Amino acid sequence: MEQFELIAPCHFGLESVMKREVTDLGYEVTRVEDGKVAFAGDAQAIADANLFFRTTERILIRVGEFTATTFDELFEKTRALPWERYIPKDGKFWVAKANSIKSRLFSPSDIQSIMKKAIVNRLGEAYGISWFEETGSSYPIRVSILKDRVTVCLDTTGVSLHKRGYRRQTAKAPISETLAAALLMLTPWKGGRILVDPFCGSGTFPIEAAMMACHMAPGMKRTFLAEEWKNLIPAACWKNAREEAEDLVDRSVKTDIQGYDIDGEVLEAARGNAERAGVTGLIHLQKRPVSELSHSGSYGFIVTNPPYGERLEEKEALPELYRTLGRQFSLLDSWSLYLITAFDGVENCIGRKAAKNRKIYNGMIRAYFYQYPGPRPPKRG
Repeated sequence: MEQFELIAPCHFGLESVMKREVTDLGYEVTRVEDGKVAFAGDAQAIADANLFFRTTERILIRVGEFTATTFDELFEKTRALPWERYIPKDGKFWVAKANSIKSRLFSPSDIQSIMKKAIVNRLGEAYGISWFEETGSSYPIRVSILKDRVTVCLDTTGVSLHKRGYRRQTAKAPISETLAAALLMLTPWKGGRILVDPFCGSGTFPIEAAMMACHMAPGMKRTFLAEEWKNLIPAACWKNAREEAEDLVDRSVKTDIQGYDIDGEVLEAARGNAERAGVTGLIHLQKRPVSELSHSGSYGFIVTNPPYGERLEEKEALPELYRTLGRQFSLLDSWSLYLITAFDGVENCIGRKAAKNRKIYNGMIRAYFYQYPGPRPPKRG
């Protein structure tokens, strides 16, 4: 089967998690760069990656890479790429996104227009036509230019992979499904251990944790753009990936995953999200303030995305909110705490310095992932 170089973009600072996902799925990492991991794979890898990866936004095929400092050079080098290998005669194609950082070519609209013309020119010669009806499948192209180095890719995913298909309603400051999964994977938590999110909002952390616990592939309940690419990916690849995903799900797994929130309407939305995700029986959601955070079990995990204080009146209440979280955490002997927040006074309020502190962007908000790991549970004899 034909081999491709595939790219999985990820959150900056979480490349190690994405790399682990690639190797766990059995594929070879070829390159790791800021915000993306490249790996080698065939058509089956494209289907597998879209269905099974939890922490990337999309799966891209690298069509080519070159240096360009003028628009003429961009045109000629784009035209030189083997577009007929990827886009059929009736394919609908366009440069869906172009971004440029520290490069001489910096106008996204000009980059998009010139590259589209170059591709039309190349395919026109390859197919012996001057007019493209574009009535077939869609082949969106994504371009990134960094320090004059142009990377040209085809997007196999379509709608971003963070849209699993279960979340219809969100809280005021939601965390994306892909980021929640990545942060969970940064912790030592495993499906058989206790997990509590005392600020669960629309339920993303508990739902993603439950999906991990029962080995549910995140892409099971959605479709992907490249399913229509009969010229590149046989239907059997998608069928194989979906059958494997179904076979892996273990709904009999025992879990203790809980989510609390003080907003009853948001909790109802979370319950609806859990039902659509198919994990209702694996998580427990209840209306409960952080001041009542408690659990009789040992060696549990608090993983949460507390309020950041977007409005002035909220900011004034934040110190006490975080002090309350720290106080309740101190009463949970042997537990671990992991939280992502943009609030500056976390360590003072929690009452101790975090063992690790990692900068993470939650959307456009610069936040930090504070890590307070507890002791490891004793090994069973």
